Amino acid sequence: MEFVVAYDGTPLSEAALKRAGELADAPAAVTAITIVPQQNGSWARKRDWLGPDESFDLERVRVAIERAVHKTLPEARLEMETVGKHAPPGTIGTELRKLAAEVDPDVVAVGSDNAGRVVDGLGSAASSVTTDDRYDMLIVRRPA
Repeated sequence: MEFVVAYDGTPLSEAALKRAGELADAPAAVTAITIVPQQNGSWARKRDWLGPDESFDLERVRVAIERAVHKTLPEARLEMETVGKHAPPGTIGTELRKLAAEVDPDVVAVGSDNAGRVVDGLGSAASSVTTDDRYDMLIVRRPA
């Protein structure tokens, strides 16, 4: 099985990445997808992808994300896309769906701490991804 994981550096997205690696036919059958708001240094710093005094540099952020993904699952592939610094609600979810469709996975994994609610309560990115019936969903509720 081929997995796509919505990865944003949070403990739940890391748990989803780890779980996908355990369930996939092979760890290399996992693609982490990250959507990065352009020029949003505070967003990247919050995830430790930039140092406290570093200005936003997309390549530096990409390398930090790749390191974090490979620390959790060394064989995973990474796909990254950017959106505007203050992208409107739903934009990240839309981009996740586009990239997931390009990979054409069997399963998309997301981490969500409020998965006990109706699926639309997952949050804008997760909710957008769960509405696509081209793949099954794995919702990871507990950090690894």
